[in-house]
Amino acid sequence: MRSEKDTEDIIRKYRNKIEGQIKTFENKKIDYSQEYRKFKDEMSPEVSKYERWAKSLGNVIKLKISEKDSLKVKKHLDAAHLDLEPWQPMTLSVMAFLSVLFIGILFSLAALLITGVFPVLFFFLAIIFSFFVFYFVQGYPERLANSWRLKASSQMVPAILYIVVYMRHTPNLERAVAFASEHLEYPLALDFKKVFYNVQIGKFSSIKESLDNYLETWRDYSIEFIESFHLIEGSLFEPDNSRRIAMLEKSLTVVLEGVYERMLKFTHEVKSPLTNVYMLGVVLPTLGLALLPLATAMLGGLLTWVHVFILFNLIIPFLVFYLTDKVLFLRPGGHGDSTLLERNPLYPKYQSKAPYFKAFILVLPLLIIGLLPFIFQFTPIPNALGLQKDYTFSQLGLGFFGDDKVFGFTEDSSGVSGPLGVGALLLSMFIPLGIALFFALAYKEKTAELMGERKKTNQLEEEFNNSLFQLGNRIGNGVPPEIAFGKIAESSKGLMTEDFFTRVNYNIRQMGMSVEKALFDPTRGAVIYYPSDLIATSMKILIESSKKGLQIAALSLMSISEYVKNIKKITLRLQDMLAEVISDMKSNMSFLAPLLSGVVVGLAAMITAILTRLHLKELSGQGAESLGNLGSIVNIFDVTKMIPPYFLQVIIGIYLIEIVFILTRALVVIDSGEDKLEKTNKTGKNLKSAMLLYFITAFLSVVVLFILTSIVVGGLL
Repeated sequence: MRSEKDTEDIIRKYRNKIEGQIKTFENKKIDYSQEYRKFKDEMSPEVSKYERWAKSLGNVIKLKISEKDSLKVKKHLDAAHLDLEPWQPMTLSVMAFLSVLFIGILFSLAALLITGVFPVLFFFLAIIFSFFVFYFVQGYPERLANSWRLKASSQMVPAILYIVVYMRHTPNLERAVAFASEHLEYPLALDFKKVFYNVQIGKFSSIKESLDNYLETWRDYSIEFIESFHLIEGSLFEPDNSRRIAMLEKSLTVVLEGVYERMLKFTHEVKSPLTNVYMLGVVLPTLGLALLPLATAMLGGLLTWVHVFILFNLIIPFLVFYLTDKVLFLRPGGHGDSTLLERNPLYPKYQSKAPYFKAFILVLPLLIIGLLPFIFQFTPIPNALGLQKDYTFSQLGLGFFGDDKVFGFTEDSSGVSGPLGVGALLLSMFIPLGIALFFALAYKEKTAELMGERKKTNQLEEEFNNSLFQLGNRIGNGVPPEIAFGKIAESSKGLMTEDFFTRVNYNIRQMGMSVEKALFDPTRGAVIYYPSDLIATSMKILIESSKKGLQIAALSLMSISEYVKNIKKITLRLQDMLAEVISDMKSNMSFLAPLLSGVVVGLAAMITAILTRLHLKELSGQGAESLGNLGSIVNIFDVTKMIPPYFLQVIIGIYLIEIVFILTRALVVIDSGEDKLEKTNKTGKNLKSAMLLYFITAFLSVVVLFILTSIVVGGLL
């Protein structure tokens, strides 16, 4: 029989041991929590800003929302990693609505007191904008959740690959997930770290429970991701090693096929919404602009260029952005480029502001040319010339530019109106051209070298599959990785892979680096010069698997080689399916929309020229006797209240620039997922091609239709 004292000694011994373990666990928990918060701040600063607003204004009042809505909002908050309660975003949206509405009322009352006229249109727009702000802020958690999910889902296939390759030689789920979380890119790496974090804080008792809870967040978006993990978990219970490995390989096949099937469905679903966006957001508004000069002349000044600017440069672009954003919500994750842009040595140039300054200096003359009508009409000449008073260039009649037929300014009792002349219209085209070239030149300088590096990286990836197989064979034959890289560099002369393997071999031989440093050193590592997920993934797995032996490393590389071959086939199929959608929208954006807009500018100029000539003929004293039935028509229109084609053209040009920005963003996300570099580069190219075509089309249509109008109207008069 054990004495009571012995029992107390045993209890005391194990109690001290458990308390020590608890203290160690608590210390780890605190450190990991701080690391997790640091990762959140680094990866999503805009989310932190939103959280601050929601926790400040969102706490003014506590709104009661239904349980169904609360669960829905909570789901989005958890997916976006927002530390908020469901009622806080709702309160923030209400406060934003009230704030915008109050500001609108305040400005409207101020205008009423100052001018004596209540600004009905401004007040109406303020109400519409306040509702827009309400719905935008209310749906912001869903937007953040979708953005996070889209970025994370592009890492799904590499995540499964990491876990499968690791568990081939070490059937330990916890270590495999930890390995994936350390080597994946964010934000999926952060999700995996949170899986461990939830275990450490005691929310779940095991890594499997925490992982299964996390996988439920993907049930409505990527069921194949969940199935792959269940196969991986099931492989742990297989006693036969060959069947265990077969189940792991099956999990990788499941996620690849799932991505392919969902993208196939997406390509069919996205065609109709994108067509609607183009028709409602581009074609119909542009056609409506052609009739505006006629309509404004009939309305007698009720509709001005300011109203048209608000409608076509603010409201309609917001509508197009909203519609395209809804289309992007349809895009499934799991496919798309997830580049290591920030790690490229050329990335600081991408962030530099110098290209914008250079571009502004280059396009400034174009903007000045576009403003010449107002410069000559309103800029006073200094009295130093000995004149009796200050004159403008127009009042002095300095040659060609002083002719009212060129710029078309008219003056009556209400003041100066215009410019209505074809000369002013042609000069105005340099304003949107200058704005477009500003962005095109700046974006080209920011991305040219990086896109060159990406092109080399893509070419390297094309050749990398065979090199991986050779590397696996060399290592499988007992050649250490330190020597194998040099051997592969010698056997790949003339290929892009030669540069990569030569750089690794140089770092090992000449710089004395280990294989890991030769590949991933922050300043000289070979991977940072070839920012590719495929290369980074392959090399990380090589480093990890080589710790288990050369044969394990060889098998891992050959497994990756097979994976690369399969993912390449799927990528090519997806590109073929998306090619029709992307080419249609690109042709609409870069060709049809500029062409249509240019013709519309010409039609607006023609209508304005006809009405102006008839009006001037009547003012010349020849009146109805000379004009016949046209005299009664002229009386309907007040030409002095017409929107000048100058302003109309500038509005159309800016509208086209906004459309190019919005649609380019949509097409890049559809094709490549979240890709900042591709979006910036494509936006610059599309702006350049679209606006040059618009400029040429508008210029020719204005000149041709003006000449035709002069001939026809001259014959009638």
